[in-house]
Amino acid sequence: MKTPTEAAAPSLPASSILTLVLGRGRFQKVGDSLSLRAGDPLELRCRGKVVHWRVPVYLEEEGKERLRIKRFSRHSQLQLVNSTGADTGEYSCWAQHCQDGEGAEGEACKGTTFIFFTDPEELFVPTEDYYKVVQLHSHQPVLLPCQVTNPLAHVTLHREFPPEEVPVDGIDISFDVKKGFTIHRPRASLAGALFCLASLGGLRQISTKYMLIYIKYPSSSPKPTIQASATSVQLGENFSVTCTALGEPDIAVDFIWEYPGQKVS
Repeated sequence: MKTPTEAAAPSLPASSILTLVLGRGRFQKVGDSLSLRAGDPLELRCRGKVVHWRVPVYLEEEGKERLRIKRFSRHSQLQLVNSTGADTGEYSCWAQHCQDGEGAEGEACKGTTFIFFTDPEELFVPTEDYYKVVQLHSHQPVLLPCQVTNPLAHVTLHREFPPEEVPVDGIDISFDVKKGFTIHRPRASLAGALFCLASLGGLRQISTKYMLIYIKYPSSSPKPTIQASATSVQLGENFSVTCTALGEPDIAVDFIWEYPGQKVS
């Protein structure tokens, strides 16, 4: 097994309890991320008496037969064989009790790293979805999860029609090689079909197509006021109650009434 390449900047702190097993008696502390080749085995060791693991969702659902976790008295080992680009993602462990001064007594320790399984034929983490509908809410960011298997891939965002590249300025839209594109300021002009384009060397591939549906939310909730035509009436007399909601224009408001005797008539 070849020594993996670190994908993170050297300044990033390494995990204190999570290590990569390179061979018998050979260990390497992992940083924020690292890269392995698809097909290579993976073996991680996490120190602690009671250790819990978290792996990418794909492994939990589709790759259980390739994943094995061994538990020992003072550590736990995670082993993965026949790795694929779909195994790319975050791997983490946490121990209930810290050891060797790694934290305060009784404090939980955690180790996390993001592992890229580079595939020369698959630049994007494989998915079964060809089209994916994404609701573009006006009041909150939205993620287009076009993850790559290789951190060196150059990724851009494109509109299907009219065909054009969508500007990514890091403010309205930003890119994270571990997550994909985040639209921080959703707007109606972004609605439609978008996709990611990755290139590395002479290989170019497109991701799942994302069908963005824009949904406008008011900046604040409508403010209701209620007024009755009279404060008291005689039995049998008519009266009216008016409810008014003040809010932004073009925002539909639904009224629901509750009043005494509602279940009777």
